[in-house]
Amino acid sequence: MTRSLSCLVMLGLLAVLAFVGFFAFNGLIARAENHFGPPAAGLSSLQRTRLGLELGWRAEALLRPVDPGAQPVRFDIALGEPTLQLVNRLQDAGLVREAGLFSSYLVYTGLDTQLQAGSYQLSPAMNAPELAAALLDPTPGSVTLVILPGWRLEEIAASLPSAGVAFSPEDFLRAAWTPPASLPLPTGLPGGSSLEGYLLPGSYEIPREYDALQTLELLLEQGYQQMLGAALRQNFAAQGLSEHQAFILASIVQREAVIAEEIPAIAAVFANRVQAGMKLEADPTVQYAVGYDAARGGWWPRPLTFSDLGLDSPYNSYRHEQLPGPIAAPSLAALQAVAQPPQSSYYFFQAACDGSGWHVFAVTYEEHLRNNCN
Repeated sequence: MTRSLSCLVMLGLLAVLAFVGFFAFNGLIARAENHFGPPAAGLSSLQRTRLGLELGWRAEALLRPVDPGAQPVRFDIALGEPTLQLVNRLQDAGLVREAGLFSSYLVYTGLDTQLQAGSYQLSPAMNAPELAAALLDPTPGSVTLVILPGWRLEEIAASLPSAGVAFSPEDFLRAAWTPPASLPLPTGLPGGSSLEGYLLPGSYEIPREYDALQTLELLLEQGYQQMLGAALRQNFAAQGLSEHQAFILASIVQREAVIAEEIPAIAAVFANRVQAGMKLEADPTVQYAVGYDAARGGWWPRPLTFSDLGLDSPYNSYRHEQLPGPIAAPSLAALQAVAQPPQSSYYFFQAACDGSGWHVFAVTYEEHLRNNCN
């Protein structure tokens, strides 16, 4: 009797445990579906069960970010990178807590087959579903804007659509031509002046959501503000130049120098001309004044005509002795050459006749005439 009772009690306990286990099993599966949706259609019954149980049991770990206060970081996925390698790198970067658990989430949702190569902005403040969603969009959170030496504002604007910014070239030009006082404007920039020549060459990472003013602020802070140290400014002053005058000369030197090695020599010629009170007579200033020439195909038309050289413009340095405004983005090398030009007796130069891009320099005008390609 006692043995029969014990058996009945044991069977009852097993039945209760089975009942509880059944509901716990189904509860974990349901919890996984509530938090993460139904399992991917391509999974086997065994995979759906195993992954559903794991995700239901560990749901809180998947939904809790690694570091809620962290900032986004760049994360690159190579073409054809295996998922296992990818999730291990995510863990090494501190973006996921457990690589294996995140891998199970990707397989459960079917996202493991949808990941794409590209650059991403990811953050430890994202939980697993947010991180996985971010990995489905290879569009980066920032775009790269490259400004080349010698570009005028219109050329920078023309490069914006291909860079992928969120604003139009027209918005950019309006802001750059009439910059508001809220921007970190260059020292000594004359009132009413544009930012021509002050958006310096380089590669800039622009947050994709930035508007034109925010982008100009970034360009000024990361370009002009960082590139111009105290020593460079002191050397400008030692040459008797204001910062604005130095930028004007550097922009002209940049446009004249086809070959970078000649930048110091060309800067020395213009330094000599300024000290002697001579006109600069620089072709790039006339090219700037002419503007876009559709017939000759570009912003810097060549060759210049007699009509071009007679153009009545404050930028025509053949007609006016005073310095024009900056005409293009000078490189650091051009700015340094203007700040510390080498000693030179040359006052003239012109392109060599062999079309190599080098120049021939002369001390006197008569020598300069003899160097003509006639």
